[in-house]
Amino acid sequence: MTNLYHYNDLTDLTCEQLFFWVAVDKTLEQLGEKDIAAAFAVLAGQPIIPTRTKFRGATKGTSIASITARRLLNYDLKYRLPIITGATPLSLKIALTKNLGAFVGRAVPIVGWIILGYDVIQIIKNTVVAYNLIVKPEDRLPLT
Repeated sequence: MTNLYHYNDLTDLTCEQLFFWVAVDKTLEQLGEKDIAAAFAVLAGQPIIPTRTKFRGATKGTSIASITARRLLNYDLKYRLPIITGATPLSLKIALTKNLGAFVGRAVPIVGWIILGYDVIQIIKNTVVAYNLIVKPEDRLPLT
């Protein structure tokens, strides 16, 4: 016999259906203005703007974040800073730059991904905790 649950106005939910609706609620609770900014940072950091010819192996194109940061922070530093380059997870590389604008432009999408990753972890954790408070012990999920 399958255990059935009630959640808000929903009735006769299976464990899977209950988990889904709890996850929807926890997602809506977690997302806010910072997430819109994080998503914008990720999108602004994508190399979608065509550029001049680059060296072989370089990422094609540039991003809005890179162009803007280079214009506003076009300062050369005395030391090199590490930057992550690449358009896809498989093409990621670490390079060095002395230009503050290049460093900031490349950091913008990384900060966005970090914020969104944190939110995903919080949503999962909060969903499992809330779900486990509702269901019978045999239907609980481990929280590790």
